[in-house]
Amino acid sequence: MADRPALPTPAARPAAGLPLPAARPRVRASWARSERYGVSPEAVEAVYSPTLSTDSLFYECGAEVLGRLHGTLADEPVGLMITDAEGLVLARWSGDRAIDASLDRVHLAPGFYFGERTAGTNGLGLALADRVPSLVRAGEHFVAPLRRYTCAAVPVLDPRTGDLVGSINMTTWSDASSDLLLALAQSAAGNTSALMHVRSGGHPERPMPRGEVFHVFADRLPGADPCHSRAWPDALAAARDAVAAGRLLAVVGEPGAGKSAVASLARHGGRRRERVLVARPPQAADVESWLALWAPELTSPDTCVVVSGADVLPAWAADELAAVLGAAPAGPVRPVVLTAPSLAAVPASLAALVDSVVEVPALRHRTEDVEPLALAFAREHRHRDVPFTPRALRALAAHSWPENVRELRAVVREAVARTDVVDVHHLPPAVLSAGSRSLSRLEQLERDEILRCLTRPGTTATQAATELGVSRATLYRKIAQYGLRVPGRDQA
Repeated sequence: MADRPALPTPAARPAAGLPLPAARPRVRASWARSERYGVSPEAVEAVYSPTLSTDSLFYECGAEVLGRLHGTLADEPVGLMITDAEGLVLARWSGDRAIDASLDRVHLAPGFYFGERTAGTNGLGLALADRVPSLVRAGEHFVAPLRRYTCAAVPVLDPRTGDLVGSINMTTWSDASSDLLLALAQSAAGNTSALMHVRSGGHPERPMPRGEVFHVFADRLPGADPCHSRAWPDALAAARDAVAAGRLLAVVGEPGAGKSAVASLARHGGRRRERVLVARPPQAADVESWLALWAPELTSPDTCVVVSGADVLPAWAADELAAVLGAAPAGPVRPVVLTAPSLAAVPASLAALVDSVVEVPALRHRTEDVEPLALAFAREHRHRDVPFTPRALRALAAHSWPENVRELRAVVREAVARTDVVDVHHLPPAVLSAGSRSLSRLEQLERDEILRCLTRPGTTATQAATELGVSRATLYRKIAQYGLRVPGRDQA
């Protein structure tokens, strides 16, 4: 795919004048960001991409939902749009020639970026920035030519991963009735998510974040750090050096790799009396009360807050946190540590404050840590040591752990809840399968039944094939098809 054009960077521009004091706080915050980005209040800047990514599950499902909806709104002056997570318009449906031509003139059309950085405050830009349904009416738009419209937009999250994949946007004239516009957009976005869930194989949806703030106890940390691979202490040492130098630290890496653990351990190294809080963001609609719960702690001299998942913060919340950090009194250490998949994923206002970045390697790159972590998680769950057989440990070490330490913890807890000695047949089928494609329900049942037979202690391939009612050649073909690995199994 061709490289996307660079988006405008902040530049010095004359202040456009914020909307009336009565404007909603999120709209006022968006206007401030628009000014900071250097957006012209006179016209939408045309940023065009010649290549549109329309081969995703999100686009397939969103286009189907909006196509059907368009059929029922053919005579209505409304434009229906689907955008990616950066505000690039992927498609537009409208049966009204006047609004179609008008939207073309302001570049709200396929191939053009319409996020806050190019179009200032608008419905879809605000929905993507704050990750909540948004309605922007007439004069609330930052750019003057957009004030003839009312825009409603709803962000869409991948039901499997929780990642932001794009938005559903609806735009009509500002003098038209807009009371139901946001509800209609929410319905379309909900139907898109539901269709994505069904077509992705019906896998369990990722739980929505609840928002947590908890205290990390210093006297429990030494026993909670069993990792001894070279990559882990290297990352921890780099994080401690950054903290000791008074730099604002961002710990990055894949979900579940242990970013919050590195951040907490780094803060407690040599500062045993410091209080460390870990704050995990809730759903975007609940961020305001979550932020109010712990933000006052940033002024305490002996308290640090690890903001876990800073990449999912709404733009307004990131701006408020950046303002608090900017106003915090100078001290030997910074009062906050951020974690995120990458620095690029952190909202710009916070990313600009980061002085040091430390990456935590994924668990598949530190296989030496799998066994000690598994034993530690088993001890944590059962409050005593629980042994693993050699072939169970080999199976754990061979797994790629796409969800990293979080997945290993769940696998171990499930296994030790069923037995006093963990063997390979106590592990879930996914750990013994190297297949990367999604399986249908029938394929999952077949795979699990094969593994049930193969992992029974002392069972040979011939015996398993007989029990399954297939030839040994068919059994080996199925083992290869599902990428099954059963360490220590008799091949006869």
